[in-house]
Amino acid sequence: MSRFHCGVDFGTTNSTVGLCASGGDPFLIPVEDDDLTIPSALFFSLEDGSVHFGRSAVHQYMDGAEGRFMRALKSILGTSLMKETTQVGRDRLTFQGLIGRFLRHLKERLEQQPSGMPDHVVLGRPVSFVDGDGTADRTAQDQLEAAARAEGFRHVEFQFEPVAAALHFERSLNEEALALVVDIGGGTSDFSVLRLSPERSRAADRRGDILSTSGVHVGGTDFDRCLNIAKVMPHMGLGTKTRDGKRHLPVWYFNDMATWHRINQLYTAKTLQDIRSLAREAAEPEKLARFEHLLVHRSGHRLAAQVEKAKIELTDAPDTVIHLDESGLSLALPVSRGAFDAASAELVEKIGVAIEDALRGAGVAAGAIETVILTGGGAQVPLVRTAATARFPDARIARSDQFGSVGLGLAVDAARRFA
Repeated sequence: MSRFHCGVDFGTTNSTVGLCASGGDPFLIPVEDDDLTIPSALFFSLEDGSVHFGRSAVHQYMDGAEGRFMRALKSILGTSLMKETTQVGRDRLTFQGLIGRFLRHLKERLEQQPSGMPDHVVLGRPVSFVDGDGTADRTAQDQLEAAARAEGFRHVEFQFEPVAAALHFERSLNEEALALVVDIGGGTSDFSVLRLSPERSRAADRRGDILSTSGVHVGGTDFDRCLNIAKVMPHMGLGTKTRDGKRHLPVWYFNDMATWHRINQLYTAKTLQDIRSLAREAAEPEKLARFEHLLVHRSGHRLAAQVEKAKIELTDAPDTVIHLDESGLSLALPVSRGAFDAASAELVEKIGVAIEDALRGAGVAAGAIETVILTGGGAQVPLVRTAATARFPDARIARSDQFGSVGLGLAVDAARRFA
């Protein structure tokens, strides 16, 4: 039986697990029923104590089951939230433990493979977990490694996610190319300039071919947040003034309600008391009543999912509607692609700066790039795709498997490292 080596892409939005034998072709294993990708989400049922993962977790939450929903946990790595605990039923759990619980699910799917559990694993990581803070970035990787080891991953190494995507793409080349990998994930955007070729692909150590890497903490969930803040939160009270017109209400409640990994932190008795108090002095209390509904019914993630759905629809449509229809709250908010682009302009600018940093770090001009490899769900957003490719009018634009290329590339990397 061939010895397989393992790559795990634990993503902010979706995760995959790849296997590859030395000299063989990589493949993804089913990680949720027969699906090769799994949303990086957990749901802890307060009704029967069960734990659900991926689509099952999303469905449990969206169907209104009583419990605790978690998503975008990767965004917490390296932040102060990792030092805190969160209430799940009768227990208080660490965020490292929650990440580990999701990794355990992936490990259990590995153990079900005929080849069994590999001894070694290459975990993907963004170029930067935390922008501009090298210490926090190292801490984030250490936290992810600790979570993996605690669940039984014995030998853990890391590879940059855009590099992994390039290693997978390189298998299709028949000549050398200077490539820029644009990986727009759920929580980060990463960029790497690499020399790729069929000959180079046979080398186990590719460090000399990686000319530069850069990254910025901007991803798909940030585009959700900006759209949410621009088009939804004003209907929940963002921008509302007090009745005397002297001041605006605090904005952090609304910012957190629009941020996937912070929504759960709002579901407290104190936040509910604060919102009810603000409603009594607000010039438009009916808006705060909608926010109160989100707290009482724990509807924040359901609303965020509808915003994400609208963002995806705007990939192909010029306009759409953000819907949320449940007992006590009905929203139908039109949004155009132009409005989404305007709300996202600052994020796109940061992506452009990071691309320039990658080119500068490699010491090459934009005209030298022969291939641009697009991967990650965020790269499908028209505004982002344009920003990522506009500098390279003569380059080949290659669209890899938006969710699977990193996991496949990590498996290729693992086979070369551990063969």
